[in-house]
Amino acid sequence: MRWPRKARDETGEVPFDGRRGLRHPKGVAAARPPLIGLLALFAALSSCGRRPPTESILPEEPNMNTIRLQSPAFADGGAIPKVHTCDGEDVSPPLEWSGVPDAAKSLALVVEDPDAPRGTWTHWVIFDVPAGVRGFGEGVPAHERVTVAAGGETALQGRNDFKKTGYGGPCPPSGTHRYIFRLFALDAELGLGPEATRQDVLRSIKGHILAEGELTGRYSR
Repeated sequence: MRWPRKARDETGEVPFDGRRGLRHPKGVAAARPPLIGLLALFAALSSCGRRPPTESILPEEPNMNTIRLQSPAFADGGAIPKVHTCDGEDVSPPLEWSGVPDAAKSLALVVEDPDAPRGTWTHWVIFDVPAGVRGFGEGVPAHERVTVAAGGETALQGRNDFKKTGYGGPCPPSGTHRYIFRLFALDAELGLGPEATRQDVLRSIKGHILAEGELTGRYSR
């Protein structure tokens, strides 16, 4: 049996076209399953291999210190400017933070879209950031090792779900999606390589988180 060719968008979604039936030797009527069956099939396919969001992977620690994470480019819960998306220049937004504990040895940041069709989509992974750094300027270069402070301090960037190093901006197939920036203060450096993914970072930071901060932006297409 041969399925019709489908277009694939940037988030990996394969749109379902209910108007096209499958070729069937007994005719068109037999080629179209009932609507309920189609919906069940679509739901099953959509749920396969879904990647969970960060909060469902890390243990909840209610007494953890909180970092204040913000951006001069957008308010928490506000719209991310087009320049920081795939429809614009696709450069990372500026970020600022405070409240990192004195005991912290490094910082790690992950940016994810929990509303992506096939589960959480990773947009940025940067880690082994020196604990004394208090923010990133706009447009962190897409290099494996990047300078993140005026004093020459560096950090490592991992792979996003676009299979690229560094930041990949919002690029939803349709509708409004949330983009969650999560900053972690850690009691150690992770020592991972530049090919590290969000899942690699989350596995490595378990048991090492001293504090965390969160910032949410939105983007619509």
